[in-house]
Amino acid sequence: MGSQNTQPPLVGVPESNQAGFSTTVTDTTLSEALIVLRKRKLILIIAVLLGLVYGIYTAESQPKLYEAYGRIQVRSGSSNEYRVNPIQGAGGDYNSKMLTEIEILKSDSLMLKVCRDLDLSNNRDFVEEKGPLPHTSLDDGETRQITVHRLQSNLHVTLVNKTDIIRISYSSLNPKLSADIVNKVISEYIQRSYQTRFASSQQVSVWLSGTLQDLKQQVETSQEQMMDLQRRLGILGFDPTHNQISASLDDLAKAAGAAKLARIIAEARYRVINGMDPNTIEGSIETTPGTATGELSGLRTQLAASKANYATLESSLGPNHPQSKALKAQIDEYTKEIDQEQNRLIVQAKENYVIARANEDQTTAALEAQKSDAYKLRDQLVEYTLREREFEANRTLYDSLQQRLRTASVQSGLESLEIDVVDQALPPAKPVLRPQSTVILTALVFSLLAGIILAFLMESLDTGLRSIAEIESITELPSLAIIPRARRSSVDQAGTLTTAQRNIGILTQPKSQFAEAFRSLRTSLLLSNTTHPPKYIVLTSATPSEGKTTAASNLAAILAQRDTRVLLIDGDLRRPNVHHRFGLNGKIGLTTVLTGATTLEDTVQRVPEIPNLDILPSGPVPPFPTEMLSSAAMDAILKRCGEIYNYIVIDSPPILSVTDGVILARQADAVVLVVRHGKSSKHVVRRARDLLLRSGAAITGIVLNAVDLNSPEYYGYYGYSGYSYASVDSDSWESKTPAAADKNESGETER
Repeated sequence: MGSQNTQPPLVGVPESNQAGFSTTVTDTTLSEALIVLRKRKLILIIAVLLGLVYGIYTAESQPKLYEAYGRIQVRSGSSNEYRVNPIQGAGGDYNSKMLTEIEILKSDSLMLKVCRDLDLSNNRDFVEEKGPLPHTSLDDGETRQITVHRLQSNLHVTLVNKTDIIRISYSSLNPKLSADIVNKVISEYIQRSYQTRFASSQQVSVWLSGTLQDLKQQVETSQEQMMDLQRRLGILGFDPTHNQISASLDDLAKAAGAAKLARIIAEARYRVINGMDPNTIEGSIETTPGTATGELSGLRTQLAASKANYATLESSLGPNHPQSKALKAQIDEYTKEIDQEQNRLIVQAKENYVIARANEDQTTAALEAQKSDAYKLRDQLVEYTLREREFEANRTLYDSLQQRLRTASVQSGLESLEIDVVDQALPPAKPVLRPQSTVILTALVFSLLAGIILAFLMESLDTGLRSIAEIESITELPSLAIIPRARRSSVDQAGTLTTAQRNIGILTQPKSQFAEAFRSLRTSLLLSNTTHPPKYIVLTSATPSEGKTTAASNLAAILAQRDTRVLLIDGDLRRPNVHHRFGLNGKIGLTTVLTGATTLEDTVQRVPEIPNLDILPSGPVPPFPTEMLSSAAMDAILKRCGEIYNYIVIDSPPILSVTDGVILARQADAVVLVVRHGKSSKHVVRRARDLLLRSGAAITGIVLNAVDLNSPEYYGYYGYSGYSYASVDSDSWESKTPAAADKNESGETER
């Protein structure tokens, strides 16, 4: 048992990859989907049958509905030129306008008006009930909601493509009722359209009339204010720039300039005359504007002549001569007159300067006063301009609104002409029924789709392991064999078979798929290690009823068909079952050997049908099975068995139920995990695999047991439908020698 704790190499796997096994599951393909549908074909059949029944029932029981229809034309408007708002009629999106009209046709208010006028809540054909009806009123909220909703559900309003025609149809059990409802909807729609548009125009007219009164008052007030300003400003005509103040301001500006110039000239003359030599006054400038200087010059000439004569007389007559004295007095008079004339000229220049300055001051003051008046005039002109603009704006708005008021009064009588009735609804002669074939086919299609969805849903919710690829993906272990579901043999009709032949399928059906599966398992185990085949083989499972005892019994029988000695040990000390399969005595067995009550040679029992196979039953159920299996005595027994037999097959308990299976697995060269088809779940198998790996057991692979080879996943798995044994007597197997059996088995394996 030197290789008890070594993991054997996997079959067909390179040594570099023997540490683990991984299987890549391909994505779902069409073939895999077809396999799922074949596996769940019962669901599909039931769904299709239910759909067929429902389709036939629906086709036969569909109500006879009478559909009446009418058509109306909604024009874009013949009175657009009279509209208050041109954009409302002429602009906008045409499709949006038509969709709006369709929604108005299906509105709750319009539907409620139709229900009231036709008293639909008390109409048997409308409510689709037979017999007398209790009287109901649309004033009740629930009744009103139900009636309006029923009317909207059966009323269909559509727009005829590429036209401005709307088609209105209604379906009911009564042809006359259908036509009446359609015609009533059309008439109520036309009436509503006229009323709403007329009311809208009237509202506009009333609002405009009130607004016009206010505007008229504002126009009159602004006009009076403007005229008052005209009177205050003295504006003549309609040109505010030509007025009295502006003309006076121009004249004063000119006068102020002239006065300033005269003052400057007078001041200059006065200052010059006042600072000059009196004798040179008459020769420098003009003393008096407009007056010549001849008088002062004449006086000076006469003075000079008198002085000359006086000098002559004085020299001739002497100064005391009367003529000299008279001439002297004349000279003094001339001198006095000259001084007086000079003083008069200076005083006259000063007076002229004072007068010019006073004139300048008065003219300037008058100009400033006139400027102040001009500034006030400017402000008043601005106010006048604003008043004038306000008057013009109010007058323009008043004229415009007055024109719109006249337009609105015309439009209110033209809006109702936009809707024309193309076709009145007439009672239909025949009911509208869907073809029965269409109803049935539709029900079949939907039921088939529902069945397919349900099949895939059931497949996704199914946690059972049913395919080799799925098991290999979950466990990351190779599959050693697929064991078909065992069938009872029909050979034992006379009751001549032994217990072992009835329970061990390979004995009665050596050429069956069941026997071939165990031969494949034997080959996989023997080739699992290239150096030496495993001697200690433990078969275990995750949970009870997986079929490990059946697999262990048949595997031991197959191994014994070779020229080898095989021992089958029933390691399930809690629920032993191997001795029942072979019809042996279970009073002595492994437990008695472990306790020393019996020896191994005396306890081992032989199977007459298989000479090379010995059985070591479990024996009496002990109180502490785990302690016995983990004892040194158990190791010694296994070592002793290894010296006597070529192969030791051990049937162990489920490893998730008790720890006995884990203990036996640690002492084996090869551990086979048996998984029952459709019973074991993914989590359970993965948990069992983890326990074995953590315990250091040499897990060789898995065996999928109790497989229905006719199922879609395994149909034709072994290919026996096209290739099988030749028709020979089944008893010839028993007459073969071991060597011949091995040779035949080898050939079958190769095939």
